[in-house]
Amino acid sequence: MFISMTGFGSSSREFSWGTVKFEITSVNHKYQDFSVKLPRELTSLENRMLTLLRSNITRGKLKLSAEITWNPGAKIPTFDNDGLTALISQARTLAERNNLGVSDDVTSFLMLPGVLDDSGNIAEEAAAENPEFWDRLALDAVESLMEMKRNEGEKLHEKVEADLTALEAIIEALKERWTIASSEALESLRTRIENVMEHFNLEIDENRIAQEVALMSDKWDVSEETARLEAHTSKFRQIMCEEPCGKKLDFLIQEMNREINTMGSKVNDAQFRWGVVEAKTCIEKMREQIQNIE
Repeated sequence: MFISMTGFGSSSREFSWGTVKFEITSVNHKYQDFSVKLPRELTSLENRMLTLLRSNITRGKLKLSAEITWNPGAKIPTFDNDGLTALISQARTLAERNNLGVSDDVTSFLMLPGVLDDSGNIAEEAAAENPEFWDRLALDAVESLMEMKRNEGEKLHEKVEADLTALEAIIEALKERWTIASSEALESLRTRIENVMEHFNLEIDENRIAQEVALMSDKWDVSEETARLEAHTSKFRQIMCEEPCGKKLDFLIQEMNREINTMGSKVNDAQFRWGVVEAKTCIEKMREQIQNIE
């Protein structure tokens, strides 16, 4: 089963103080390249989220991010009235002792630690108290991502299946063409040898000619390559049903390409070589699609 490495997923939850939304984007990559970017209130969960991603997704370049949308009034800080009063009283006492004036503006006091209570720590407390809840939220985003990756994988599967079927037909045509081309090539070789020997008035040695023809026949033979190529295509179909299968298919594509290149280097027949070009085109199209598979 194919699973694309490209996709997007999201999940969200509503709280009394606001809404948290997780988003995951995924693109192609040979290995696991995961990153997590969370708002300040949820940074304590970053390592936990990375572990969760690594245990659920095989490879790809993933980015998990979260956003908090605060409800009206949720971020308004509260005053520590007693603390603020004490600070102003101490400042006035200190100013009087040193004959300094004290402004009635309390803005500068509001910047002091402890005067304002930032309600943003509500989310921090929620993350610390119930990390398993955030795991579930992240897993929902992962499942949303995987649904899209599977849908994309089905489309990739159809394309690769079509190219593989075309490749199998080309291999069969190459086998048939080789049967004809090899006979023509060997007969042409025999004729050329006989013409050369007649031109130089040399005695024709049928055993010698048969030996040369046999040597050339062995050099031109592509039966082993076609047999291995057929075995590779059969194995390819088997691996296509596995999950994940991207890396295995990528390695197998390399082996298939090696066999078809060897066949092209052995045979000089124009029609056969054109079949090799078509086979390489199919393999390259398959390789491009395989690069997108997890």
